[in-house]
Amino acid sequence: MHRSLFSSAGIALASLAAVTPSAAQPTTVLSPVEVEAPPRPAAKPRVPRSGTEPNRPVAHRAAAPTAAAGGAGVTPGFSAEPTPPASASEKTISGADVNARPLSRPAEALEVAPGLIITQHSGDGKANQYFLRGVNLDHGTDLAISIDGMPVNMRTHGHGQGYADANFLIPELISSVNVRKGPYFADEGDFSSVGAIHVSLIDSVARTMASITSGSFGYNRAFGVTSGKVGKGTLLVAAEANIYNGPWDNPDKLQKLNSVIRYSQGTADNGLSLTGMAYSNKWNSTDQVPLRAITSGEIGRYGALDPSDGGNSERFSLSGRLRQTDMDSATKLDFYVIKSKLNLWNNFTFFLSDPVNGDQFHQYDDRVLGGINASHTFKYNIAALRNETEVGIQSRYDDINVSLGNTIKRQYLSTTRSDGVKEGSIGVFVQNTTFWTDWLRTNIGWRGDYYDTTVNSFFNPVNSGSATATIGSPKAGLVIGPFAKTELFLNAGEGFHSNDARGVTIKESPSDGSPVGSSPFLVKTKGAEIGLRTKLVPGLTSSLAFFMLDSASEILFVGDAGDTEPSRPSHRVGFEWTNDYKPTSWLSLEADLAMTRTRFRGSNADQAAAYAELDGYPASQIGNAPGNFIPGAPNMIASAGIRLGETTGWFGVLRYRYFGSRPLTEDAAFISPATGLLNGQLGYRFDNGWRIQLDAFNILDSKSDQITYAYGSLLKTDSLFAACFPAGGGAPTAPAAVCQTGIMDRVLHPVEPLALRVTLAGRF
Repeated sequence: MHRSLFSSAGIALASLAAVTPSAAQPTTVLSPVEVEAPPRPAAKPRVPRSGTEPNRPVAHRAAAPTAAAGGAGVTPGFSAEPTPPASASEKTISGADVNARPLSRPAEALEVAPGLIITQHSGDGKANQYFLRGVNLDHGTDLAISIDGMPVNMRTHGHGQGYADANFLIPELISSVNVRKGPYFADEGDFSSVGAIHVSLIDSVARTMASITSGSFGYNRAFGVTSGKVGKGTLLVAAEANIYNGPWDNPDKLQKLNSVIRYSQGTADNGLSLTGMAYSNKWNSTDQVPLRAITSGEIGRYGALDPSDGGNSERFSLSGRLRQTDMDSATKLDFYVIKSKLNLWNNFTFFLSDPVNGDQFHQYDDRVLGGINASHTFKYNIAALRNETEVGIQSRYDDINVSLGNTIKRQYLSTTRSDGVKEGSIGVFVQNTTFWTDWLRTNIGWRGDYYDTTVNSFFNPVNSGSATATIGSPKAGLVIGPFAKTELFLNAGEGFHSNDARGVTIKESPSDGSPVGSSPFLVKTKGAEIGLRTKLVPGLTSSLAFFMLDSASEILFVGDAGDTEPSRPSHRVGFEWTNDYKPTSWLSLEADLAMTRTRFRGSNADQAAAYAELDGYPASQIGNAPGNFIPGAPNMIASAGIRLGETTGWFGVLRYRYFGSRPLTEDAAFISPATGLLNGQLGYRFDNGWRIQLDAFNILDSKSDQITYAYGSLLKTDSLFAACFPAGGGAPTAPAAVCQTGIMDRVLHPVEPLALRVTLAGRF
């Protein structure tokens, strides 16, 4: 039945173009980048006056999978037909290569994207923090992530715009990961200006697999997956359970349950699938703490200042995929419905705002969202030139309940704001590839997006309202080669990201009722890239890409305060150098380097005024001088790895990851330390399908920071606390601006110490 539906759709779309279908006309291109090529089977604190960086958008395309589930015999969930890369930085990584890495948390599977750092500043149930191309992406803004066709980024989210919680990802089920960077792809929409990562999942496994893992600090995990024939298709079922305390003085007590069930028919190119997912998690969190609390001995390195911080989340989804492909066309249809909920308790400033109860706040997000993505690709000849044109439509609708309130030990104190938000969007795109010769092809495209929202502010109707916005984004690319197994890529384009709908309709501050300017609904970015990709050296795939990215002036909604905050335009230039070398079947080497120069443009008069108000109080004034540095923007990210072993017998992995220093304030008065981590894996694969392995994390036992910020906070042990809140209720002896800023300090979440985990896995 699905074939007839697609045939009707294809006929309707084809009637729009008077063209001659092309014969299967091969074109000389290099295959997509792969780490290894096995045989193919048929949200963070935003604090006043500290300076923050604008959010940026990212990109999408169906991946070309190779293998998954650690090298098991599997059926990939997307087309195995190689798609020529459209930029030097585009890359596809197989599930087998993903699972060959030591992974301390699920989202680290995405670090196969060169230049991407994934870290955590709170409990392991919360979305990770992402860094790419010199951008502090917070919990996902401007990095579009999708898993099996479903968006992970959440707009108008309780903890932050673009919040991307990938903790429901099961790495063993990954078929492939497709990575794209820059605003150059017409089928990439919201949150995709910096990059896009698309994860596809497997449809089946050749043999049932089960594993148990146990390790340091109370880590325990059980996982299983099986599949079998049901009617004309295949049913796959997978589940995992995970508990973890971590090295923290206040244990995380993480408890996670996760499951996937999928029914599929046909092939990845001509078939369908229906997938259900269920996920729940709860945890305590040791949030980032001021350095002075550790050096003074108030707490230890792994201590917590508010042990009641933590959260719980749940996610349920139903998604479907339909594909039809022939010699002259390809049709894709994806749909999804997702129900998610998050409760999050954090305290980042301790007693800065409330000297009695403390500054803990509760963020709540409960939503149902659904969407459809559909596209059709025509293959035809014009004047003997081969062309491929893709037209598509992408729609999404979110029904959201979101709130922000003040709490003490997770108990309600007051509501800052509470809203019901309905947000919908429709994007249409067209992109065309013309193969002028066997060594020259061009890509041009355009995307148009329409957004509509209605905000119902339950506690302050003045902040209710409706808004609409449209934006157009042109794209272009040029590929020359291969010559001597080398291709040259040129890309340019515009992208965008949406801002929190509450910030679009806001008129009064929920904190004090003062007038507040609204945010633009959609914010434009512009980018360009030139790069080379070569396979000149046997076994080595190397790419070098130089890029620039500009973001327009932005006014951002600050989820931690329920207010908006303006930021200036920004400019980035940098390069990425990626190398994958496989000289033999039992040895592979990787080395990646990314360097970026990031700066704000223009001046910041508000920051200069705030700095002047703090004169005479250096503990508050330092770090608040005006400047053009972008807080949290890394200037260097590097990684290297070596992998040894065949499909059976001994195997081993060593990986080093370097996270360069970052300015933490606009004046760079505070700079984070660099962090280098060495992880490893050693194991043995038996001929009967069993495997035993040891994973080691932070082998050198680094005492560096996992994540670092700089902003003002106030502890009861600070001398400024007594000056701002004298005992007996006397008048403060410090200026109000100083008391509102607190003590500027480096605020950190430490790297977890050396940890070992042992896994026993079998196939049946």
